[in-house]
Amino acid sequence: MQRLRVRVSGRVQGVGYRWAAAEEARRLGLAGWVRNLPGGGVEALFEGPAVALAEMRDWCALGPRLARVDRVEESWEDGAPSGEKGFQIRG
Repeated sequence: MQRLRVRVSGRVQGVGYRWAAAEEARRLGLAGWVRNLPGGGVEALFEGPAVALAEMRDWCALGPRLARVDRVEESWEDGAPSGEKGFQIRG
């Protein structure tokens, strides 16, 4: 099990990016959370097998239909996130 944190900027809020990312994560069997950020971005933390996380990373660059992703920042993490909340994903 690994963790992948992503920050997505661009026209992503208001086009269902957060909901679609959670649905894609569920489809891939990942857990974690997704939340909107001030300024219009989205942040997410996904946890699961490396292969599924790689697929999720690729999905984040496209997002749902109508999204205009400008940039995806990613970081791989160890340890449990503390005190962070968002739209919970249960794989």
